[in-house]
Amino acid sequence: MNKKVLVIDDDPELGELVKTILSPLEIVVYLAYSGEDGLKQAYNVHPDLVILDITMPGLDGFEVCSRLREFSSFPIMMLTARIHENDMLHGFNVGVDDFLRKPFSKNELEARVRALLRRSNNQNTSVSSYIGAYTDPVLEINLSSKIVKVKGNVVELSPKEYDLLACMVREQGKILSHRELVREAWGELYINDPSESSLYIYYLRNKLKDGKYGHQYIRTLWGRGYWFAPRNGDEVL
Repeated sequence: MNKKVLVIDDDPELGELVKTILSPLEIVVYLAYSGEDGLKQAYNVHPDLVILDITMPGLDGFEVCSRLREFSSFPIMMLTARIHENDMLHGFNVGVDDFLRKPFSKNELEARVRALLRRSNNQNTSVSSYIGAYTDPVLEINLSSKIVKVKGNVVELSPKEYDLLACMVREQGKILSHRELVREAWGELYINDPSESSLYIYYLRNKLKDGKYGHQYIRTLWGRGYWFAPRNGDEVL
């Protein structure tokens, strides 16, 4: 079955260009020229990937992304001329999976779209082969509902923070390199930037209050990577 990609951008020429590039890849491309129309089409079409501009009249890309995340888990890629650190951090916090700068090359667009669609397909078909949850008296992680609790209180994680935590929990006990973690949360094209995973591991530890209750879940082996260490039953809370 052909994959469905929804492009939300107020520039019709860019939308047609993306459609021309992706259609030969057996991808059905839907076009929306405003944030409001994009939300309506996303709800009706149920795309496998959304490609979204930031600067649009009415709802901007960040607001559209935030609203999409209220009812969806499909990958979202920002296709924009605004690739500044603050924009990227804001984007990741509202649910963006990837960024691509305008102007872009045909090959890079194809590669990023393929990577995001592959990751989406892998998440839908193979999650059941991994650990589905982790629970102890302090920490609860449900990989099906994506709900994380510390001492019974829900912890609000950004999509990237959750992706990193879920990867470590599914592979608990295994040391995961920066490369593996960044590939899991950001995709193949970010594997040469390990600083991103270090920053989000820091955020994760703070939000999980890691170490506060007598146990450290996210461990570091310098020069190798990180791993998730389950709590032993005899540890003092």
